Amino acid sequence: MSNVVSTLDRAWLKPALWGVGLLTLYRVLALWWGQLDLFVDEAQYWLWGQELAFGYYSKPPLIGWVIRAFVEAAGSDAVFWVRLPAPLFHSATALILGAIAREHIGHRAAVATTLGYATMPVIAVGSTLISTDTIMFPFLALALGGYLRLTLAPSRSAALFTGIMLGLAFMSKYAAVYYVMCAGLVTLLLPLERLRPRDYGTIALAFLLMISPNIMWNVVNGFSTLQHTMDNADWVRDPGTRAGLNLSGLAEFAVAQFVVMGPLVFAALLSMSWQAIRGQLTLIQVTLLLFALPIVAIVCLQAILSEAYANWAAAAYIAGIVAVMSWLIERPRWLRASFWINGAISVLLPIMTLFAGSLSFDGESLLFKRYVGLNEMSEQIFEIAEANNQTAIVASNRDVLADLFYTGKGRGFTIYATAPEGRPSHHYELKHAFDGSEPTVLFILSEDDSPSCPSDPVATIISEQGKYSTRPYKAYVVTADCVN
Repeated sequence: MSNVVSTLDRAWLKPALWGVGLLTLYRVLALWWGQLDLFVDEAQYWLWGQELAFGYYSKPPLIGWVIRAFVEAAGSDAVFWVRLPAPLFHSATALILGAIAREHIGHRAAVATTLGYATMPVIAVGSTLISTDTIMFPFLALALGGYLRLTLAPSRSAALFTGIMLGLAFMSKYAAVYYVMCAGLVTLLLPLERLRPRDYGTIALAFLLMISPNIMWNVVNGFSTLQHTMDNADWVRDPGTRAGLNLSGLAEFAVAQFVVMGPLVFAALLSMSWQAIRGQLTLIQVTLLLFALPIVAIVCLQAILSEAYANWAAAAYIAGIVAVMSWLIERPRWLRASFWINGAISVLLPIMTLFAGSLSFDGESLLFKRYVGLNEMSEQIFEIAEANNQTAIVASNRDVLADLFYTGKGRGFTIYATAPEGRPSHHYELKHAFDGSEPTVLFILSEDDSPSCPSDPVATIISEQGKYSTRPYKAYVVTADCVN
C-alpha cells in the first residue's frame, strides 16, 4: 500500500482532496437527513454483521464485517451508520485511482480521474446506499495499482500486497475474480506488461490464502454462495430453460451503461476500444482497457443469454475510469461536458433522497417507492403480534423478513422464515428457518396465499405509501403445524 500511496503529491492531491472532500461531506450530510429506509439487501447485510461468519448465503463476508465495525463504533444501528461506509469507501477509491493515474500518466490525469470517479452516476447512487460493490472497489483499485506497479519493477512485497488486496476484494464480492481473467489477457496480449513468474506465484498464493476462509465456509454450507451465483446465471445451471437470445435484455443492459458511467464517459470508453484496435492508444491505456472491457463483454453475454442488472459490470469501471480520463484530458470539451453532466447528477441525487417520502413524477407513484414504507410495514406487524400475544413471527417473503429483523432488533420478537422445500432460496431460509418449536406464531403471508390449515386472518397489512402500498399482506395466528 505504501508504494501506491507514495505517488501522492501536492501538485494533484490538493485539488483532488478538496473536490472529493466537499462532495463526500455533502453526501454524508444527505445520508443524515435522507428519508430512504434500508432496502432489502442493505437490511440483510446489516443482519450478516450481527452474525459474523466467513461467508453468507449470497455474498462473501466483508460487507457484513464493515457494517458491524461502523455500528459498533457508533453505538447505533440507525440507517445513517449502516450506510456511512458507502461515501467514505468511495472517496478512498477515488484517491487511490488518482494515485494510480499520477504514477502512470500524470498530474492532470490524476485530478481528472479522482473527480471523474467520484462523480460517476453509479458512484452517486452507491454513496446513497450500501452495497458489496462499494466495499470491493478500494481493494480492487489497490490490487490494480499493485499490478501496474509490478509492470514497472518486479517486487516480492508488491506482489504480496497485490494478492492480499485482490483477496480482500474477492471477500467483498466475487466479481473481483474478473481481474484474474483480465490479468491473463494482459499477459497474453501485451508482452511488455508481463510479470515475473515468481510475482504471479506470489500473487496467487496470497490471494488463495486470503479467500480460503470463505472457501471453507462454502464447503461446510453446501456451497451456498456458489449455488446462488449459478442461480443468477441460470443458463449455466439449466441451459434448456433458455428460449432464444435475449436481445432486448442486451440492449437494455447496454443502454444502462451510459447511465451507470455517464453518457459521455461511457461513449469515450467505447471510442477508446476502437482506437485500441487501430493501435492509436498508449500501452498503459490499452492495459487499463484490458482490465475493463472484457468484464463488460462477459456481462453482455450474460444479458443476451439470460438477464443482467445494470451494475453487474461495475468492476470494469475501476480501470475504465482511469483509462477514459487519460483520454479525455486531451479533449477538454468532452471532459468539461462530462463533468457538467455527471456532476449535476451527483448534486441532484442526494437532494432527492431528502424528499423520498413525497417526490413523484405523476403525483401518485413515488420515485423512491422501493425504499419507502418498509419500516411502516414492520411496525404494523409488531403491533398485530403484541395485540395477539405472539412473540414468534414467521414470514415467507425475503423482503418482509429483511426489515422485520432490522426493525425488530431488541424488541423481544423471534423472527423465522418458512422452512424451505429442498435447497434454501435465501439467507433467512438457510439460517433462520422455522423449526416448529413455537406452539403458535403470527404467520405473515401475501394476500393471495393462506396457511395450510383453515384460518381467518387477524389483520390485513398495507402501508400508506411506498413499496407495500399496493401489496397487501395478511396476518394469521396459527399453530406450528399450519406453517407451510
